[in-house]
Amino acid sequence: MTTQRHAGEVALVTGANKGIGREIARRLAAEGMTVYLGARDDQRGRIAAQELGGDGVDVRFVQVDVTDQAQIEAAAKQVDGDFGRLDVLVNNAGIGIEWGSSADEVTVEQMRRTFEVNVFGVVAVTRAFIPLLRRSAAGRVVNLSSPLGSLSLIGDPDDEVSSVGLLAYSSSKTAVNSITQLYANALRGDITVNAVSPGFVATDLNHHRGQLSTGQGAELPVRLALDADRTTGAFLQADHRGEPAVVPW
Repeated sequence: MTTQRHAGEVALVTGANKGIGREIARRLAAEGMTVYLGARDDQRGRIAAQELGGDGVDVRFVQVDVTDQAQIEAAAKQVDGDFGRLDVLVNNAGIGIEWGSSADEVTVEQMRRTFEVNVFGVVAVTRAFIPLLRRSAAGRVVNLSSPLGSLSLIGDPDDEVSSVGLLAYSSSKTAVNSITQLYANALRGDITVNAVSPGFVATDLNHHRGQLSTGQGAELPVRLALDADRTTGAFLQADHRGEPAVVPW
């Protein structure tokens, strides 16, 4: 049963047919939101939305390949036609394709593919939905990021992040962090924009190497999506108590 705390609000979660995105969608729907479950694969997206829907919650599939501008615009048109606004956008879709490669082995093509999804996809989706987010009484954007994108940690030889060496993935998350700050500055007063690390969650992206469950990974992104104190321009991850902690840029 839904708590109805956020009944009437509308959310879109990209890359939500599985993993962290699916769990974020489930929890936002349980809060009473209508949730558009965005996925690039039509069949998988519809199955996921059907599985999450029911018992008083409203989960709707919308096809969104974040590298396909026509699909993004069609999704924005659909949400506009249904509700005329968007309250929450969670940019969750992302890829990591260079596992096992050192930085000097990563190709330009791997960089392009990674940035197309992780960076340009975030901008394309956010830009398309800003007009709808502006119509919300409290629009919120949550960008999934990673400490692997922290320049402070990458540059610290005593921090384990500096030895990971995922050139494409890490640099794409550095770009996401910058994009987050720039959007937060530009939209301040209208829409909050934050970056959040879900932690090292076992997902397809990392071939299930992670130590956290999708439920644990969804905790902080959902908390920011429901944020009542209007935090903006932050980069956060959960500390050992599960409380939000600042990640250095």
